[in-house]
Amino acid sequence: MRKPIALVFGLLFVLFAALQYNDPDPEVWIPIYGLAAVACFMTWAGAARWWFLAGMAVMYAVATVYQWPPKFEGFLFSEIGMRSLNIELAREAGGMALCSLVMVGLAVLTRSTPPIRR
Repeated sequence: MRKPIALVFGLLFVLFAALQYNDPDPEVWIPIYGLAAVACFMTWAGAARWWFLAGMAVMYAVATVYQWPPKFEGFLFSEIGMRSLNIELAREAGGMALCSLVMVGLAVLTRSTPPIRR
């Protein structure tokens, strides 16, 4: 179960990173999603350790709290544009929360899998 989940989310995070090219601050968001994609592909290949993934989950969780808007106005997925800064901050925090949840899931799945010995 670990490999398909890691592959699907790895590809999804690559897509998220690619969609950031027209964001006002792509130099921030492309590495955020790119690092999540690399961690997923490392998990898929059997090279990631559970403690590495758990550390990434904590990092993304802290970033989610830091990025959370002062006033939550929702995500407004029905609109493409940014109606307010709070909605944009909520979307960004939601993306990092997704990264954190995926890293937690992969850490749990990896913990029960023996590491590759070379």
